Amino acid sequence: MAEQEVVAATPREGKLNKNAARRVRVAGKIPGVLYGAKEPAIAVELDPKQITRILHSDSGHNTIFDLEIGSGKTKAMIVDWQYEPIKGMLMHIDLKRIAMDKAIRVKVPVLLEGIPVGVKMQGGILDQVLREVEIECLPGDIPSHIDLNVSGLGLGGSIRVADLPHAGSLKFISDENATVAHVVAIKEEAAPAVDAVAAAAPAEPEVAKKGKTDAPDAPADKGGKK
Repeated sequence: MAEQEVVAATPREGKLNKNAARRVRVAGKIPGVLYGAKEPAIAVELDPKQITRILHSDSGHNTIFDLEIGSGKTKAMIVDWQYEPIKGMLMHIDLKRIAMDKAIRVKVPVLLEGIPVGVKMQGGILDQVLREVEIECLPGDIPSHIDLNVSGLGLGGSIRVADLPHAGSLKFISDENATVAHVVAIKEEAAPAVDAVAAAAPAEPEVAKKGKTDAPDAPADKGGKK
């Protein structure tokens, strides 16, 4: 689906302000901007359903598609988008022209597979530290995700970025020593120190409490004034 999707876009003309963008949305479209490849930026309007379908696909915003503007067509991808906070409707998107023969940098999710031996046999818990990593590769080689098998991970063991599987032109940009996932021991929650002190302190006698209440307030120190 990803690379053969054809998205039709219509150039936007006239003033490009909030009122103009609102009129685009009222008409059932979504305003956007296409830029990149050392060519002028173009304001466009697109079908929000088509953009939503791309964002929810396996490759998500890393999907490379054909953007059709009039009689012209260019490879493009979504680089930024905004949702309306209450209704969750798409408000605006930024598109970038893509050259298929030039490497680009993108972030892709890391999906864990299997149950670590450190969880099954040693009572640990699996903690995924990095859920996505930044890579560099040709547009046609962008993976929808990176699968990481953690079955052999024991208690105290970890997998770093350098250990992730990769092939072809793919190059990791994220720190190769950064931990992607590890198995850690389950720690018992200690009672807060303030609670322990309160529990150890003897209760104040009721008589003493009443005495404090009944005693007249001492005059405040006036700081040396006579």
